[in-house]
Amino acid sequence: MMNLDEALPLLAREPTATLDVAELALCLAREEYPDVDVEAYLSELAALAHDVRPRLRGGLSARVQVLCRYLFHEMGFRGNTQAYYDPRNSYFNEVLDRRTGIPLTLSLVAITVGGRAGLMVEGVGLPGHFVVKAVEGNREVLFDPFHEGRLLAPRECEALVEQVTGSPFDATPEALAAAPLQLIVVRLLTNLKAIYLRTSDFGRAVRIIERLRQLLPGDPLQQRDLGATLLHAGRAGPAVDYLAAYLQAVPDAEDEEAVQQLLRKARGEVARWN
Repeated sequence: MMNLDEALPLLAREPTATLDVAELALCLAREEYPDVDVEAYLSELAALAHDVRPRLRGGLSARVQVLCRYLFHEMGFRGNTQAYYDPRNSYFNEVLDRRTGIPLTLSLVAITVGGRAGLMVEGVGLPGHFVVKAVEGNREVLFDPFHEGRLLAPRECEALVEQVTGSPFDATPEALAAAPLQLIVVRLLTNLKAIYLRTSDFGRAVRIIERLRQLLPGDPLQQRDLGATLLHAGRAGPAVDYLAAYLQAVPDAEDEEAVQQLLRKARGEVARWN
């Protein structure tokens, strides 16, 4: 079983480390669902790949279309447009059980099943949306798992990003490059962080931010957010250390006064205990 306390610092040092993204996502899910049988889910993914592998014939585009028809029509994986911000959409066990998710987790389904079936599928982190591409030699086929695997030309990626973010996007080869595993996991955890902070579920948010700090140890914003969230969760003692560390790391921070207020509040609460 993968050890997250070893895997996440490894990704911080080597963002493209060759870890199995499915196992990593399932181990993260175990922190919310302690009974998750990681090996059983990995076997399920292997079975899906075994089922579709004989059908993957023809050119790259044809094989992508077969994979998408299999996953998003026969197997019923689909984008959860009704409850997009349901945290279950970001836990890989729930995505496999419920056959629904967000762009990132449905992309993980395509990456893991496609890869096990012999098709190299890589994640592409567009602003505001996540898609994938199948790669063979110098050929690439982009597709969107959240929208039933529809094929995308670069100009369609530009339109998609503009629709989601309201900002223009230039789909250069660099912008459509494969996302390193570290970035994929950061994006997965950042989604959960935002959901839990939005719903004031500070205990869960603390757990997620602590994992983000393992992936981004040099990011002072994670220190700030962990300090503020610990304070909201009633843990003023450790909050003091993280808030003070943020102010030391970013002495001219735009939010310095707001963070100083949080720090004073945390120190006041600690003083009341003593």
